Amino acid sequence: MNQVARMLAALALAALIHAGAAQAGDLVIGQVAPLSGVLASTGKQMVLGAKIYFDHINSKGGIHGARIRHVVYDDGYKVEETVRLTRRLIDDDKAVALVGYAGTANVGELLKQGILARAHMALVAPYTGGEPLRKPFNPNVFHIRAGYADEAEHMVHHLTTLGVKRIGVFYQNDAFGKAGLAGVEQALEKRGLKLAGSASYERNTDDVSGAVAQLGTAQVDAIIMISVNKSTAGFVKAYRAAGGAAQLFNISVVDPAELVRLAGQANVHGLGIAQVVPYPYSPTLPVIKEYRELFRKYAPADAAISYTSFEEFIGAKVLVEGLRRAGPNPTPEKVLQALESLGTFDAGGFQVSFSRDNRIGSKFVEVTVIGRDGTLLR
Repeated sequence: MNQVARMLAALALAALIHAGAAQAGDLVIGQVAPLSGVLASTGKQMVLGAKIYFDHINSKGGIHGARIRHVVYDDGYKVEETVRLTRRLIDDDKAVALVGYAGTANVGELLKQGILARAHMALVAPYTGGEPLRKPFNPNVFHIRAGYADEAEHMVHHLTTLGVKRIGVFYQNDAFGKAGLAGVEQALEKRGLKLAGSASYERNTDDVSGAVAQLGTAQVDAIIMISVNKSTAGFVKAYRAAGGAAQLFNISVVDPAELVRLAGQANVHGLGIAQVVPYPYSPTLPVIKEYRELFRKYAPADAAISYTSFEEFIGAKVLVEGLRRAGPNPTPEKVLQALESLGTFDAGGFQVSFSRDNRIGSKFVEVTVIGRDGTLLR
C-alpha cells in the first residue's frame, strides 16, 4: 500500500471511529474535500490539518464540555458532489460550521445556489484564493489566506523587480484558473505590461500537451502556473523535456513533495511557489511550534508536515475560537456571528482579522523555491 493509500485509510478509520462514538451534544464540523481524483494528495492534507487540532481540543475536554465531531466527505473535486455533500452535512448531520473546502468553482456553486446563506452557515478557511468568492462580499465565507490576485501581484512584482517582463500564464480552464489569470493580467497592467502568452488545460485532467506546445513557442522568460499538482507536474516535466527554459512559478495550491514525486527532482528544481501562511518547517512562531507538536502527537507516522495541513490547522484554530465565543449549544447562526465579531485574532504569531464587513482574514504572501534536494527554501 502506497503512502497516499495508507493516509486515506487512516483518515477513513478515524472518521469511522468518530462517527461510531457520536454522542448527543457533539459539535459537528463538516468538511468536504477532494480525497480522490487529481487533488487527492492535497485533500488528505487539508483534512489532516484540521483533524489534529480538533483531536487536541477534544483531548482537553472539548468546547464548553461538548466534543467536536469532524465529519468528512470526499467530493473528488467535483462541483456537483460538493453541493450534494454539503446539503447532507447541513440537513442530515446538523453541522454547526464547515471548514476547509477546495475549489473556486466548488465553493462558488454553494454561494450561487444560496446553500450557505439559507442555513446561516459559516465556511472557514476554504483552500482557494479565487476573487469571485471575495467580490462581491460573501458573509458566509471566512478566508484566512490571501487571494490569487495577491499572490499574482507578489510574483509579478518579484519578477519585474529582477527585470523579467515577458511573462506567460499556464492555467486551469475554470473559475480557479481564470481567477489567477485575471490576477496576473491585473498585476501586469499596473506596470504597463501585457501577457506574453497563455495556455490552458481542462479541469480534472492532466492532459497538458497543447499548453506545452503553445507556451513552448511563445517568447516568454517566466511562466506563472495557476494549476494543481498533477497538471503542474505534467506541464513542468514536458516543458523542460521540450527545451523550455523560462522561470517557472506556481500559486500556493500545489504540494512541492508531490511535484517532486510526479515530475522528478531535476525538473522542479528552482520552481517558485507562492505561500499564504508562514514557513512550517522551522518553529519560528508559536503557532508553528504548536502545529508541529500536535502533528507528532496525532498525525499518522508516515505523514509529513506541509503548508497545506498547516493552513487548515490555522483554519481549525480560528473556527474553534469562534465556537468558544458562540457559547454553549451553538447554532450555525451564533457561530457565524461569533466569527464575524472576532476582530483581530492572534493564532500564535499569525494574525487574522474579521469584522461585520470584512471576511478577508489575511493578505500574507511570500515566495519559496524548490531546492536541489527537493526541499523548500525561503
